[in-house]
Amino acid sequence: MTVRRLPIPEGIGGLRADQGLSKLLGLSRSAVAEIIAQDGVRQDDRVVSKSTRLAPGTWVDVQLPGPKQPLLPQAEEVVGMKILHVDSDVVVVDKPVGVAAHPTVGWEGKTVLGGLAAAGIDVTTSGPPERKGIVHRLDVGTSGVMVVARSERAYTLLKKAFRERTVDKTYHAVVQGHPDPLEGTIEAPIGRHPKKSYKFTVIEGGKMAVTHYETLEAFREASLLKVHLETGRTHQIRVHFSSLHHPCVGDPMYGCDPKLAKRLGLKRQWLHAVSLGFDHPNGRHLVISSDYPEDLSHALDILRQN
Repeated sequence: MTVRRLPIPEGIGGLRADQGLSKLLGLSRSAVAEIIAQDGVRQDDRVVSKSTRLAPGTWVDVQLPGPKQPLLPQAEEVVGMKILHVDSDVVVVDKPVGVAAHPTVGWEGKTVLGGLAAAGIDVTTSGPPERKGIVHRLDVGTSGVMVVARSERAYTLLKKAFRERTVDKTYHAVVQGHPDPLEGTIEAPIGRHPKKSYKFTVIEGGKMAVTHYETLEAFREASLLKVHLETGRTHQIRVHFSSLHHPCVGDPMYGCDPKLAKRLGLKRQWLHAVSLGFDHPNGRHLVISSDYPEDLSHALDILRQN
């Protein structure tokens, strides 16, 4: 831990401590708030709170934490995670709902990398420490096909393939209502929500995202869609269909009807990565598919009966 002593200039004077120090230190307000919560900031030798107003001409002492240790996956069996394909270059898994791809700050549940380690399947050392071998991800609440690189060659080639959009990513989704037209393409930029940092939205200045879809079945209250992603933005399918007022059934973050989700017995969004097609490092083209898990199949059965 290091201590930095900083003068409060006129332009910062009068601001809340978390806001002003965020500007002075180049840290996020949440990071500064965490330091303040640990009594890590003093103004003229008095401990300040987040709402303390910084006085121009005074000095503040800030206790900056040392570098955090990298999050490393812990070997832990992931019940329900199936190995769909494995060789010396890649491993393809059927990721269950409630499992993250790799460790992240704030996530204390199981991960794909931890499950692979528990199964004795090693992955490449390429990539950041907490996500070695990870070339793409599925949301915690999304199930289905996911590939992880086991060799450095596979990591390099797959990262390039995902970046150049040559991987065929196909999902099935059940959305509320009936999209019009029944088959089409959604092109809209996606970025972080300006007021709710935990979610994303269609927003000017966001990263361009392209989603192709076609209706497979239409029910009274919802539609089963086949979705092909051209890009791979965070929450892309959920955000795009929510922006059209057809959120994924069972997805309260993006505006689903909770009563419909309850009737279908859903505790997560109806979204499943059904297949992944990519060029294997050995030159073959692999297409790996996954069946619907039980909760999604059950929800479909109820829709078909109504």
